[in-house]
Amino acid sequence: MTINSNILERHDFLEPTGREEKWRFTPLKRLGGLHLKATEVRSNTSTVFEGVGQGFAVKVVPADSAPPRSYSDDVIVTRVRESVKECTVVEIDRDFEVKEPIMLSRKNLGSAELSRTMIIAGSHSKSTIIVESFGSAILGEEIEIVLEPGAKLDFISLQEWENDAIHLGRHHAMLGKDSEFNSTTITVGGSLVRLLPSVEYTGPGGSANLLGIYFATSGQHLEHRVFVDHNVGHAKSRVNYKGALAGEDARTVWFGDVYIRKEAEGTDTYEMNRNLLLTDGARADSVPNLEIETGEIVGAGHASTTGRFDEEHLFYLMSRGIAESDARRLVIRGFFAEVINEIPVELIRDRLMKRIDDELVRVGR
Repeated sequence: MTINSNILERHDFLEPTGREEKWRFTPLKRLGGLHLKATEVRSNTSTVFEGVGQGFAVKVVPADSAPPRSYSDDVIVTRVRESVKECTVVEIDRDFEVKEPIMLSRKNLGSAELSRTMIIAGSHSKSTIIVESFGSAILGEEIEIVLEPGAKLDFISLQEWENDAIHLGRHHAMLGKDSEFNSTTITVGGSLVRLLPSVEYTGPGGSANLLGIYFATSGQHLEHRVFVDHNVGHAKSRVNYKGALAGEDARTVWFGDVYIRKEAEGTDTYEMNRNLLLTDGARADSVPNLEIETGEIVGAGHASTTGRFDEEHLFYLMSRGIAESDARRLVIRGFFAEVINEIPVELIRDRLMKRIDDELVRVGR
């Protein structure tokens, strides 16, 4: 899909009030003012690469030399596009397989800041990119990901913020003909995190696999709004997000929107969200949506479940001599295993399991 830059420039910055459908679950008072015109924000490239590698390049360029390639009416994205002066650009060479993951780490200023990153996977390239976030920040960001024909990209975003961090972001992928995009979004930190993982297709044969894991504890608000735009025919998508909640006022929001346009014949899509409530006082909202304009599809479906911790599983393990704390940890590990086992980087799988164990200890489960 080609976007006219004039359309982007004409979009007005409209401050949300909380009555809009896309904002009604989000506590606006906790956004650090990122959604308000009056809030002073700083431009920061944010994502930095340290080291050397073959088959790719990471550079910082003036924002106007890397214009947006997709349309968005999101308030935060609008602020990013209007305010950011420099953009981090990652380019993967065509026909090249990058053996080791490309690690991009956050470098935050500690004040309200906006950031743009663009990732371009060249034709028939193979690579893994990991964006990891630590520390404290008030961050609004946009990451655009372009997969040229035949490219394969594994994209992992890790939100392991400190408890006071605020993170609002859009991660948008554009899939070329016969490309493969595997995304894993992991959110286990922050005071408020609101992410918009989204996909569109620029050619037939593209495949998107969107995975997500989140763990909310007392006072955290973790929100993920997934959007898959099947705008061309004969493309595939799978969405599978899992979350656990423990503690008073732990809150998660998950929206899964899949739009199958009338020209998208041969679409194959399915989305799933499952939530596990570990304590009283936690709340999970889960809203899957399908909008279908053509009946000529391979398949389309969605499912959503939210339930309490299964005490029968716990009893079964304890009856075989396993201590209650260990049994509880095994049940929760089992809940997440389906998604974690699909993460292509062993280091990340191990790190995530340890973080989940640490969270369970912290909340006394």
